[in-house]
Amino acid sequence: MLPFNTIEEATTFLGRNLTVAETLWFNYSAQKSDFYLYCHNILFLFLIFTFVPLPLVFFETMRSLGFLKYKIQPKVKTSLSEMFRCYKDVMRMFVLLVGPLQLSSYPSIKMVGIRTGLPLPSMWEILAQLTVYFMIEDYTNYWIHRFLHGKWGYENIHRVHHVYSAPIGFAAPYAHWLEVLILGIPTFLGPAIVPGHMITFWLWISLRQIEAIETHSGYYFPWTPTKYIPFYGGADYHDYHHYVGQQSQSNFASVFTYCDYIYGTDKGYRYHKKVLRKLKVQSRIYGTQNGGSYYAFTQDLKSE
Repeated sequence: MLPFNTIEEATTFLGRNLTVAETLWFNYSAQKSDFYLYCHNILFLFLIFTFVPLPLVFFETMRSLGFLKYKIQPKVKTSLSEMFRCYKDVMRMFVLLVGPLQLSSYPSIKMVGIRTGLPLPSMWEILAQLTVYFMIEDYTNYWIHRFLHGKWGYENIHRVHHVYSAPIGFAAPYAHWLEVLILGIPTFLGPAIVPGHMITFWLWISLRQIEAIETHSGYYFPWTPTKYIPFYGGADYHDYHHYVGQQSQSNFASVFTYCDYIYGTDKGYRYHKKVLRKLKVQSRIYGTQNGGSYYAFTQDLKSE
């Protein structure tokens, strides 16, 4: 709750007029408790888990409209009932674990110093902190993910997430309950080390989940803006990890590719892409000489 009753008091405290964003924030949050504001995360996660994957459901069920050419594993088709079952399992985990975990973690949010007051952070401050959060989460998640691909970790925990060898958007948070708890650590570590404003925290939680849905989408769209982010992995990168499954010792990173490159855990993926490039050249010759479908041929090779 803001320590001001009026905008005039806030203006006096800051020594300047409020920006438009700060005025909107004051009008919305002035009479709301910090706990209430923090609980917005639960609503945001519910909306993201429910609605962000829906376009992917449409692409998967309406292949006749031409979306199949963007499918990374085109031979694999997930039925509507299977996707709905995955969503129900995710929502069950959300109600029984993720929501209560969010509520119970509020004291830690206060302890590390995430604030709700004025002034609001600048756009550059938000971008800088989000970058730090993504870097910290990615590095920490990398090592936890590698541990989960050990014999004990995979067989007892991580195999649940790998049920989908061809991942779908709804399966991004689909995991064993213990994995959900463990991977909560990298998510909260960045804001704990570099605490910011509650708005930045909302953006971080939301963007991280949207990114996870994209990397588990099973589709690579050439127009996606994330392809311009340096060292960004994306759907094709993570799809390979799921395709290989338990034996995968490649592409552990959650967001970026630099950890896999530094520690040599992207060799399988790079060899895979090298082979695909050779097959692509061969398929051009095949398509030209035999009148076949170039794209269908390369995708068949890719999915073998």
